Amino acid sequence: MRRVPMRKRRALTTVIAGAALFAAALPAASYANSQNAGQSKAAPQRIAVDLAASEGPVLHGANGALYGLSDDGVPSDAALAPLKLTTISQKPEGGLQHPNGDALTVSKSFFRNGGDDVYILLQDMYTQWPYQDLGIDDYLPKVEKMAKDVAGAPHSERFVYVPFNEPDQIWYKLNSSDPAAYQKGRDRFFAEWKTVYQRIRSIDPDARIAGPNEAGYDTRFLPEFLTWAKANNVLPDVMTWHELSSGSLKDFQSHYDHYRALEKSVGISPRPISIDEYANRRDLSVPGQLVQWVSMFERNKVYANQAYWDAAGNLSGNVVRSNIPNGGWWFFRWYAGMTGRTVKVTPPTANAIDTLQGLASYDPSRKQAQILVGGGSAGAADVAVQHVDRDVFGSRVVATVSEAEWSGYEGAAAPPRVLSRSEVKVGADGSVTVPLTGMKTMSAYRITLTPAGTGTPRAADVPWSASYEAESAAITDGQVYTQGTVSNANGYAASGTKDVGSLNKPTSKVAFNVDVPKTGSYDLAVFYGNQAGAPSTQTLTVDGQAASAEEQTVTYPSTLNWTYRGIQHMTVRLGAGSHTLTLAHDKGEVTLDKIDLTAATTPAASSVSYDATLSDPSGSPRYDYSSSAGVGTGSLELDGPDAAVFDVYAPRDGYYTLTPRGSGAPVKLSLHGTTTTTAPERAERLFLTAGNNRVTAASATGSAVRLSSLDATGAGDTTGLASYEAESGTLGGAAAKTSSDYASGGAYVGSLGAGAANNLKLTVQAPSAGRYLLIVHYANNQRADGHQYNTNIISRTADIAVGGGAAQRVTFKNTWTWNDYWSVAVPVDVAKGANTLTFSNASSYAPNIDRVQLAPVTG
Repeated sequence: MRRVPMRKRRALTTVIAGAALFAAALPAASYANSQNAGQSKAAPQRIAVDLAASEGPVLHGANGALYGLSDDGVPSDAALAPLKLTTISQKPEGGLQHPNGDALTVSKSFFRNGGDDVYILLQDMYTQWPYQDLGIDDYLPKVEKMAKDVAGAPHSERFVYVPFNEPDQIWYKLNSSDPAAYQKGRDRFFAEWKTVYQRIRSIDPDARIAGPNEAGYDTRFLPEFLTWAKANNVLPDVMTWHELSSGSLKDFQSHYDHYRALEKSVGISPRPISIDEYANRRDLSVPGQLVQWVSMFERNKVYANQAYWDAAGNLSGNVVRSNIPNGGWWFFRWYAGMTGRTVKVTPPTANAIDTLQGLASYDPSRKQAQILVGGGSAGAADVAVQHVDRDVFGSRVVATVSEAEWSGYEGAAAPPRVLSRSEVKVGADGSVTVPLTGMKTMSAYRITLTPAGTGTPRAADVPWSASYEAESAAITDGQVYTQGTVSNANGYAASGTKDVGSLNKPTSKVAFNVDVPKTGSYDLAVFYGNQAGAPSTQTLTVDGQAASAEEQTVTYPSTLNWTYRGIQHMTVRLGAGSHTLTLAHDKGEVTLDKIDLTAATTPAASSVSYDATLSDPSGSPRYDYSSSAGVGTGSLELDGPDAAVFDVYAPRDGYYTLTPRGSGAPVKLSLHGTTTTTAPERAERLFLTAGNNRVTAASATGSAVRLSSLDATGAGDTTGLASYEAESGTLGGAAAKTSSDYASGGAYVGSLGAGAANNLKLTVQAPSAGRYLLIVHYANNQRADGHQYNTNIISRTADIAVGGGAAQRVTFKNTWTWNDYWSVAVPVDVAKGANTLTFSNASSYAPNIDRVQLAPVTG
């Protein structure tokens, strides 16, 4: 359903009900306008969660990605580890289909960060798409080499061979409607499957082999294939196929059921299933779409990898740059945090496209239930939780509701906002109902239930916010375009399915009529795309008048393309009432999707609390729900070797204050390879890099410490951060200073690498010895030849040495253009005083270096 344009968007509000108990609605409900009020009068949908109906242990199987990793370090470890990836699909080492994503190379970071299995698409050894058909005599020697490479690699047992990719469309034409052509292709596939299968097993006897890996579920071919494969002792160890259309949301369950029945009829044991490509562009990065896909795979205990439609190395559109979460990343972080067993969820409509769906987990040992819901049209829903065990939860629970909003493929997203914390009695029938209103189509929502203790949970801080669609604004010299829809599933995701483009004339502009409740500062978030080849700018006016000097120009970094959505934030000051905000052409070109206006929070309200009982624990911590004060989800008691890892977000590089909330022994906080000790309730000033930071908390003495949350406050203070322009250093060999309007000092150092002598040496000063973060600002737009739909970007590397120490190799992802500068944070150990940094690469080119910054981790 198309969303109502130019609408105010109030915070989702909740009312918690037991058998006959209702809690008060949040104050944020007062921001509802007449459209929302009318919407709330419609009968809410009902989604039921039965905590007594177990589906089996949480698999976390649907969080993988095809070419989700491009290099060791892209995405970063901090972006990978929290997601608990089970599978990824990559190309063979040295494969020619794409310039990166080699399975053995990326397996280092994948395994280092807890990943399970790497699927290798063997035919990606070929250069062309579709693969050039040179016959089995050409393919078999390639298979032999790949099998030898894998068999000799560390963790060889964790690789899965996929000998053929989409054979229904490539080489064998198993999708032919001509019976004779189909039979010919089928018989050839049978023969060559057997040949390749046996050759792999002759080299790697314990190999796991997956297939047949068609582009869709095939009721004609699969019965014949499984019957034949059983008779010839060449059955796949893992059954794979792809689900790549909107229709998969309604058809997958029937595909799954048909396959399981087929196993029984053929007489073969149940195989693990991997849907090793799923979803379309309109789904990727969108929490409200992803929850529909993940719920159907998880309830069936199926592994699944998101498809690769654009660029490698961003987990199929869920990681911004290398380390920054977007809304999709936070959804998968929620999914990774589910523990215990999944339980039955009954949606309003099963097996349908774009409808409200959900998944839920129940962990009696932690006394937690977690429910993820979303999808379908905006509106209201009753989440009815049944069989809430009083022996586990007691007679009262705390229900916490959070929202993961869509932020675009390249829009950084802060942690999901807590919308409500409510304490409620469990009904006599063991039920708790959580009514949700103001739900947004592209968002997903998490509800956690934990036992209630003494005290009252802290009220959620939900600022006023409203959204305004560009296509419904006043457009001058621009054009409205329709993007991803059910019928155009591989169109890119857009709010309301439309955006405004062709804003490339001097007179092009988009004027938004907005209305704000009171005078004050507002965060203006512009959802945009920029494929102009450099940062573009627009001029902002308010009611026809230029905004303040710092507000009047909006600068948009490049994105992958015009529709690969990013977000640019700025602050505007508005009086209460109606205004017209106009974004007019200045330099370059952008597309506009929508704007969000949000009442700016005070510095004190900018603190984010990360619940300890929802962190990643190790050891055997104790979950204590005796108090509901603070975040309302109890506390985690750590002693001895116990630890809790928190994923702490930073909007930009800089210093933040981290405060462990709780009581007991001193707390040891570890991040970026160093440790500091503090007391509960005492703040520490620590340097966080833009995006996700993994902070580990543990007892500093081994005695018990009880933590309810880790609170992070600040906007990224740069006091104590030293900056050095690259061109101020000593350039060796062919390395050269080059002028640029987009570099911070008007110049950068290029032509680094491709020879050890072509290096850069910078002298930096450290006030004391210890662990620092080196922030490297760089540009890199190296690319390989084009692909039909994938953008073949290439990462570059540099070897960075401090003084006479050993160099560490650092990977720098492609920045989309040579005129956009990103940053990578590198932990380094430095001596007090002067330190010489050397940037080099003896074998290939390093990125262009603009400047570096240096800051001690503990500030």
